[in-house]
Amino acid sequence: MSSEPPGFELPLRLFMAFRMIIDELHAELARQGHPDVRPMHGFVMQAVGPHGTTAVELGRTLGVSKQAAGKTIDTLERLGYVERSTDPADSRRKIVKLTPYGVDALMKSAAIFDDLRRAWSRTLGEDRLHALEQDLRTMTPPDFFRLDIPGWFGGL
Repeated sequence: MSSEPPGFELPLRLFMAFRMIIDELHAELARQGHPDVRPMHGFVMQAVGPHGTTAVELGRTLGVSKQAAGKTIDTLERLGYVERSTDPADSRRKIVKLTPYGVDALMKSAAIFDDLRRAWSRTLGEDRLHALEQDLRTMTPPDFFRLDIPGWFGGL
């Protein structure tokens, strides 16, 4: 019998690590004034970006339909994270932009991610964490910051 773990364990462990980090992030975001943000909302707000976007462009970026993107925009607008406005260059287009509350959620998320990385460093040691990060960079494509995860997972 082989002492190697089964092949399916690696993706499950990677996913579990991702899930733990995201769960910790959202628990802390809730403590810091953002109790309604869900994991998928982070992808959406990143895709909206600093300059805004349309529902069609958002759907394309996320890999979901315009309708699915629109429903998520509705939710985020109701929660106060985004707002819709008319495109000054084309009055037929609606632009979705982050509100100050949405920007605050993203800024706090970035700081919390830094805190979570420091916690991993304390547990694993900085050298081991750096080696893990470098190994993951070796094994993954350089364009790691993809926002089409919602579509890949099957929609919003």
